[in-house]
Amino acid sequence: MPWALDEPQPLDEKIDLLRQFRGQFDLDQNYVYGIFSRAESEVVGGTGLHPRVEDGGLEIGYWISAAAVGKGYATEVAAALTRVAFGLAHVDRVHIHIDPANVASMRVPRKLGFVEEATLRRRLPPRRPGEQRRDQVTFTLLREELAASPCAAARVRAFDAAGRELFS
Repeated sequence: MPWALDEPQPLDEKIDLLRQFRGQFDLDQNYVYGIFSRAESEVVGGTGLHPRVEDGGLEIGYWISAAAVGKGYATEVAAALTRVAFGLAHVDRVHIHIDPANVASMRVPRKLGFVEEATLRRRLPPRRPGEQRRDQVTFTLLREELAASPCAAARVRAFDAAGRELFS
């Protein structure tokens, strides 16, 4: 999440970033979502389906606030977005890329039946200027693996801009 390196951002910059996310969403270029508490009273993270991988795939990215880690949000959202990627975007595979030092995030794709394909050396940007790039672990789930994965049971309802249900 390169944008996270600039946190905290001034309000006007944050508004511009959110407008950029919304514009990309509306143009079917990138799909960024907020993650909210079960009571919908606070933002606990963010997620998205990103076209950062080769044709035929989408990448799921997620972040969870420190106060909400361990409450199942990342697993729930990754399962739901996996179903959406296969059911609405009709991709062949879904990727999740993780810094191997992020132990909590490493558990998510494993719980959901993703296959650990590789550790790619120095693929993620450094956390701070002057630091080295970080390794990246790549997990994937293929279309034909969905039915046997825990993602298949994820409850999902998706709607278009007019409120018509697209997927459940």
